Amino acid sequence: MNEIINACFEAIHLLITLDPEVMEITLRTLYISLTSTVIAALIAVPLGGYIHFRKFRGKRTLVNIIQTLYSMPTVLVGLLVFLIISNQGPLGNLHLLFTPGGMIMGQTILVLPIITGFTILALSGVKDEIKDLSLALGASEFQAIETIMHEAKYALLGALILGFGRAISEVGVAMMIGGNIRGYTRVITTTMSLETSKGNVELSIALGIILLILALIINLVLNYVQEK
Repeated sequence: MNEIINACFEAIHLLITLDPEVMEITLRTLYISLTSTVIAALIAVPLGGYIHFRKFRGKRTLVNIIQTLYSMPTVLVGLLVFLIISNQGPLGNLHLLFTPGGMIMGQTILVLPIITGFTILALSGVKDEIKDLSLALGASEFQAIETIMHEAKYALLGALILGFGRAISEVGVAMMIGGNIRGYTRVITTTMSLETSKGNVELSIALGIILLILALIINLVLNYVQEK
């Protein structure tokens, strides 16, 4: 029990003194997760909007597939991306394996279905009367869609926050694609996994506290957005 208490005090010491390794890992984690979320959003929001506003055969089936991909195992995404960017893969010449760029690619694919699905859900929550009223007042179809997107802006922001939370907490893609290379591709979750197995629980606890703080911030922002 004393060892656990001492480890907790040491972890707090690492945080208070802004240990360089802890800060480096945290900043790299935020960079990779934020970048992948932004890239996914640039693809998913227009895609979700197109799916919502257009009527076509198989639309319901497509939405069901997107929703099924919410719970896609991270190791499966890691495996697929590994096969694509490995030396024998179609994108092997880009040399993305075991690089932050490869990790961003993997996390982008991971959160893409979540943001797409929740974009569709957010737009579906806007009443049809708003679009009809916009058109009746002389707005073009594009302006009507823009109005609906504006009405759903808080729900769309919530979708982005959920995507970011999924990206920052995953392990499979980061481990399989990044390789957990110290000073280069090591992030919070992979470092915790490795250092715990090595018995260096102080660093794991410190990073765990940071991850909890980030999760709390994400939850508070999401609650604020939901209230809006």
